[in-house]
Amino acid sequence: MLPQRFIKTSLRNLRSPIAAALCRNYNSKIDASKLTIERNKNPKAKVPNDQLVFGHSFTDHMLEIDWDVENGWHDPKIVPYGNLSISPAAPTLHYGIGCFEGMKAYKDAAGQVRMFRPNKNIERLENSMARLTLPSMYDCSSALFNDDATALGEDGGFLQCMKELIRLDHDWIPQEEGYSLYIRPTAIGSAESLGLKKSSHCKLFVILSPAGPYYATGFKPVKLLADTKNVRAWPGGVGNVKVAGNYGPTIKPSHDAAEDHDCNGSLWLYGENDEITEVGAMNIFFVMKKKDGSGTEIVTAPLTRGDILPGVTRDSILRLAREWGDYEVSERFLTMGEVLEAEKEGRLLESMGCGTAAIVSPVKSILYKGHEIKMPTGDEVGPVAKKMWATICDIQYGKKDEHPWSTVI
Repeated sequence: MLPQRFIKTSLRNLRSPIAAALCRNYNSKIDASKLTIERNKNPKAKVPNDQLVFGHSFTDHMLEIDWDVENGWHDPKIVPYGNLSISPAAPTLHYGIGCFEGMKAYKDAAGQVRMFRPNKNIERLENSMARLTLPSMYDCSSALFNDDATALGEDGGFLQCMKELIRLDHDWIPQEEGYSLYIRPTAIGSAESLGLKKSSHCKLFVILSPAGPYYATGFKPVKLLADTKNVRAWPGGVGNVKVAGNYGPTIKPSHDAAEDHDCNGSLWLYGENDEITEVGAMNIFFVMKKKDGSGTEIVTAPLTRGDILPGVTRDSILRLAREWGDYEVSERFLTMGEVLEAEKEGRLLESMGCGTAAIVSPVKSILYKGHEIKMPTGDEVGPVAKKMWATICDIQYGKKDEHPWSTVI
């Protein structure tokens, strides 16, 4: 599959026979009108809220949609939750041809089910699938060629099918603040064929898992190890898409950070100057007074180099911070040397990771080359992290009336 930008340019501007051929290759889309539902005749007992462990309990149903190169997308189906049948030769098992998303659904005080910016996750899943040469979810006459990300997500058949799955299993969503339904869309290469090549078959599926508060012991800041040995991603790689291969190799460094250094996770660096990229499986922000004394800056790594995941929570924080106007918002590569300097000069104010699961994860210190860089917030949550967390939660649970980021389903 060629990059979407190239395809869009070909079809909009070139209008050539090559473009027409490309169009035919993308002439299949997921059709929500053909969705079938097989109800689970043996529903499971629901886990009490206080016993929920992230990713351990799953709802009664799942969504499956198959694709093959001859027939395009098959009719979508919701079936009882169960094991997948897959060939032992499938490329997802041998070459890591797989990608996924992490999303959530919430119940507001009135019992309405809401999703938070689902179009952004669908857009990112589409990009991840393209990077692995998995098929597009849209045909060339529909939302694939619409630059509006909202149209890409909201008008697409895949999201419509996903909403039907959530409606079917809505009773699994705990109606209590801090609780949610975790949504895991996944796409894998499922062809029965060895060889490093484009998969002729694909399986797209969605499973749901009720989730409790991310912070089981409270909303507490964490200690990080700045990893100067291992690298999460690099320019020209796949750090900007949510492919499965990005995550498995990070388990050992994170485990070692905990076992050997008593840290809660790894702060990923890149290059000779130790540029800060991400933290664990999240984006990261720093809040600092500017060196020239002209104000306070919120800094996070930019997306320009291709090694940073375009997180939905990251984008939300950037938009909110710019909307508030209290800080200068910068997307630039911050080095560990700059952080050390800011600490020594008393300009370092706070830091926070961000992602779907945690929303905001405040940082209390960073262990870097034997020196512990301590945030002045200590074991307390900093004011920026606290405000961001509260604002996003209010939107997710429908406390901000008619906010465009909250989709009632």
